[in-house]
Amino acid sequence: MSRITDKNETLTKTLGEATLAIHLGQEPDPGTGALNTPIFATSTFVLEELGVDKGYRYARGQNPTRTALEQCLAALEGGKFCVTSSSGMAAAFTVTNLLSAGDHVIVGEDVYGGVYRLFEQVLVRYDLKVSFVNARNPKAIEEAITDKTKLIWIETPTNPLLRLADIKAIAEIKNAHNLLLVVDNTFATPYLQKPLALGADIVVHSTTKYLNGHSDVIGGAVITSDEAIHEKLLFHQNAIGAVPSPFDCYLVLRGVKTLAVRMREHEKNARAVAEFLQDHPAIEEVYYPGLPSHPQFELAKRQMKGFGGMVSCVVKGGLEGAAQLANNTNLFQLAESLGGVSSLICHPALQTHKPIPKDVREHCGIVDGLIRISVGIEEVEDLIADLDQALPAKHIFRLHSIAS
Repeated sequence: MSRITDKNETLTKTLGEATLAIHLGQEPDPGTGALNTPIFATSTFVLEELGVDKGYRYARGQNPTRTALEQCLAALEGGKFCVTSSSGMAAAFTVTNLLSAGDHVIVGEDVYGGVYRLFEQVLVRYDLKVSFVNARNPKAIEEAITDKTKLIWIETPTNPLLRLADIKAIAEIKNAHNLLLVVDNTFATPYLQKPLALGADIVVHSTTKYLNGHSDVIGGAVITSDEAIHEKLLFHQNAIGAVPSPFDCYLVLRGVKTLAVRMREHEKNARAVAEFLQDHPAIEEVYYPGLPSHPQFELAKRQMKGFGGMVSCVVKGGLEGAAQLANNTNLFQLAESLGGVSSLICHPALQTHKPIPKDVREHCGIVDGLIRISVGIEEVEDLIADLDQALPAKHIFRLHSIAS
């Protein structure tokens, strides 16, 4: 039921993302004419007779509200199939069930802390072998391949350092070795990046973030165009049972309708914030793919349609400097998560990436002075003023510079 129809598949080739997000899988309800997809709050569907149903039997397996969301997300990613889940981590776990004991996985070294924890602390107990490598270097990925390797897992841009992996180059490697390539597209969203079109086999999302966009739901999604992969994912979605509720699906559908306009505002604001931080004396380094100073700026321009709404920076003074910023903003709320209309600020080492050991974090660049900023869609002048008043006083750094 989560396969997009032939009609919708044709539409995905002719309509833009903003149009697809509003219409795909969301035709008016045939029974009532309701414009918005109804919330089908039912666990059970009645059979017409033994062995004959209307496409639904039990809501863990399928639900019409979920079907609408899955068809919409598949279309946005340029894929044919989608399975959704109760969280982004449930989506990740569903994908890893394509693997078996003894298999080897190559994972980008600076992935989200929850993904690191899944591979390093959970799946290793199932005899899954994992190698964490620098995904910015396709050669490093190729050198890590063994005769047991089955899957490559990357984020691009990464969380929280906003590093990029060359999807097309890595796809060529996985094709040569008959592997699967999974791309977490949460930061970029399908509005800015299309991993399947660049050669990925599977795209993963935390729908909690930009797809929902309003910080009021937890969810995940897995998209592919491979029917055999989809059938396995569908089996594990049902077998594991970590499925989203109809109301959660409704909320993500509601949010996706404004994805295009939100991402344009997020990016506009994030670029301005990054440029402000880059010139501030209290800031040691800024990470944003849209800055010409970003080491992968050219790849970002080639691989993405835009640069997104996330900015990270290293505040001078280590943990003390980072705490000064994180604890003193008024509009930027100190909280985990990202991708909502409200601006958030986060300290990865003590929050989202705390599950990663300190030496591993620091090797990847997640130092104590690092701050991750999810730039919302408020007035950008207000956001910059808020950061400016919260940063350690400029004159302190000027005096320190003179003294040294």
